[in-house]
Amino acid sequence: MDFLRALITAPVSIAVLFLLSKFIGNKQMSSLNLFDYINGITIGSIAAEMATTEMSDFWACLVALIVYVIIVMLCSWLSQKSTMLRRFLTGKSIVIFDRGKLYKKNFSVAKIDINEFLTRMREKGYFSLDDVETVFLEQNGDLSVLPKDKKRPATPDDLKIIVHQTRPESVVITDGKILEKNLAESGFNLEWLKKQLDNNRKRLKDVFLGVCDDTGNLKIYQDGKSESKNDIFD
Repeated sequence: MDFLRALITAPVSIAVLFLLSKFIGNKQMSSLNLFDYINGITIGSIAAEMATTEMSDFWACLVALIVYVIIVMLCSWLSQKSTMLRRFLTGKSIVIFDRGKLYKKNFSVAKIDINEFLTRMREKGYFSLDDVETVFLEQNGDLSVLPKDKKRPATPDDLKIIVHQTRPESVVITDGKILEKNLAESGFNLEWLKKQLDNNRKRLKDVFLGVCDDTGNLKIYQDGKSESKNDIFD
């Protein structure tokens, strides 16, 4: 009975967790602040309890999960209306380096040490603080770095170059199947696509991925079929 109950409650708890998470909203793991992180752990724990508990307690867990999600949604809505509440729940950005000065007090507030700071700066490609103007510690724990003007990459505006604004490429073929809706939204049709395949001497069934840009260029990527056993990085 316990095995059969788990077969039923586990999929139900996953489905409920997924649906309620859609109401809360989608966020990348890297963009989660402390409040979101705690909510995710708690909601996941309740859902796991639903999958393993007695059927008599299943509904209590379900009610608790729904109530918890409602509270999270309410806090999220209120934080959008109140700056003070938003700062209390999600925190705020902290300046930990600015114009050659390290703010020791803010390091203590952020609970990071100088070694961790330097390591994370190197991970972002900054091996010398002389190249940096300001560093913020964001609410999600990530570092935002403003490089000095003389150290940042040159842009077309800096070089007085007029460039064409490109648009995102559209996926029009996946695994040998044409995505007609994407093709139409890109401004092209099946006749154009077949002509492009003929020009490239490719069969539709051999195309693993096909993307087109706003200039009418179709880029084709085929399946490698067999994987090389040679490790080119070793």
